[in-house]
Amino acid sequence: MGKIQERPDGQGQIMIAGEDELAALAHTLITDKRRLTKAERDLVSTEITFTEAELAEHREAIRAGGDPLGEAFCSIRSPEVRRGQGATYTPPAIVNAMISWASGEETEPVRIVDPGAGSGRFIAAAARAFPQAALVAVEIDPLATLILRANATILGFVERLTVAIKDYRDFALPRVDGPTLFVGNPPYVRHHDIERSRKTWFTEAARSFGFPASGLAGLHIHFFLRTRQIARPGDYGAFITAAEWLDVNYGSVLRKMLADGLGGASLHVIDPKARPFTDALTTGAITCFRVGKRPAHFTMRTVDSLDQLTPMTAGQAVDWPTIEAAPRWSIFVRHGAPEHRSDEIELGELFRVHRGQVTGCNAVWIEGPQARALPPRFLYPAVTKARDLLAAGVSLADPAALKKVIDLPVDIETLPADELKAVKAFLKWARKMEANKGFVATHRRAWWSVGLREPAPILCTYMARRSPAFVRNRAGARHLNIAHGLYPVQPMSDAALDEIARHLNETASMASGRTYAGGLVKFEPGEVSRLRIPDMSSFGATA
Repeated sequence: MGKIQERPDGQGQIMIAGEDELAALAHTLITDKRRLTKAERDLVSTEITFTEAELAEHREAIRAGGDPLGEAFCSIRSPEVRRGQGATYTPPAIVNAMISWASGEETEPVRIVDPGAGSGRFIAAAARAFPQAALVAVEIDPLATLILRANATILGFVERLTVAIKDYRDFALPRVDGPTLFVGNPPYVRHHDIERSRKTWFTEAARSFGFPASGLAGLHIHFFLRTRQIARPGDYGAFITAAEWLDVNYGSVLRKMLADGLGGASLHVIDPKARPFTDALTTGAITCFRVGKRPAHFTMRTVDSLDQLTPMTAGQAVDWPTIEAAPRWSIFVRHGAPEHRSDEIELGELFRVHRGQVTGCNAVWIEGPQARALPPRFLYPAVTKARDLLAAGVSLADPAALKKVIDLPVDIETLPADELKAVKAFLKWARKMEANKGFVATHRRAWWSVGLREPAPILCTYMARRSPAFVRNRAGARHLNIAHGLYPVQPMSDAALDEIARHLNETASMASGRTYAGGLVKFEPGEVSRLRIPDMSSFGATA
């Protein structure tokens, strides 16, 4: 027996100490090992063994509908590590609701495809609901596929199962006589962690359909696009993903897909406060589609809890011309969105809203001991954290309370000799800190020049569990990318600026922002620009 230990909760359930033991346990539970790939076999240590009682315990838990090996996987491999592959396992309530929706379609699927199968939660539920269908699980992690095979062995659908250990974007699907159900939780990986070659694939694939493409699209959008490539008319599906695509620019490709050949049928947004994924701070939206058979209306709703998901036929029917004309889709599912008044205008008519500058390496560019010899004229008081604004209240008046950001000129060779000597000494240290190698630094005109914006007369926070705080910037502070700056498009008096900041603090609603799991609300510059204020005649104090 390996290092398996009894759990201290008195329930007699064993605790798996590491991935090697988890792989060995899954391997032991698999009866027919002939289908295992080399990648899976390489994970297995034959020196780790288990008692028959331990094996029986896991078989019983799996037959009862549990996923003990998947739970162990999520416990052993931390959310931070799993995030790199987008491995967020789906709660049973969501799985069951999505399979229930598929069960209500007119024609049963002859094949089910899960593009990011993990431990097989969707595949197992689909196997029960559709006992004649072929099952295809696509997954890049061989440890996850070992677990999936073990579950399939115990639940009795291993003979119907095909496991493909590869990237879904490379997966080819042969034709079958009948509909395919695509169902699952595509991995959520942000664009920063997607290889350039994959972004090129995404752009070219999207353009082949005439869709707009953005390199900022996350991996879940890539999976939707691959589904659009390999699915055929008559197929249908349901994916749960993060909900940001409803509003952000990179989500436009999915919005176009649903309006086009992917055939959007319904959308079910889970209120972020419900925490659809307990180990990931992300939103949840279930998108149902019928390939080549777009209904006349797209059914949309928000649910406050997971137990409200079923039946997934409920919601507001919105006609497609209305949806396609909307720049953001969250307006159709948002709770508590403020009403617009005829005597109001959008903030963006009077201000340009700019996110603060990204330094690329705060440890270097926010003043520290190494910057003491630099000329003071290159050190700028700046808002470097949100609490700088929250602590200031309605007005930021004292720059002495702020940290300073180093912003050197692009052309340092024209500096006086004494200043140039100090700057070069600092840059020598900055290179040792590799401040010249990051993405941000290598995309600047000069890697050492942060490029701070001029002081904005109004600053605002943009991510918190509250509405934004709007603060008058009387200190003339610069701001980093933890805040937004509001810049008037025309000169404006102090009295008018004071009144606008006061109005925004009193009226800005959390419903106007983008809500993430756990109630964290984010306001992008565009969302701040769309906040409503009275027209300027109400202020009576323009310059």
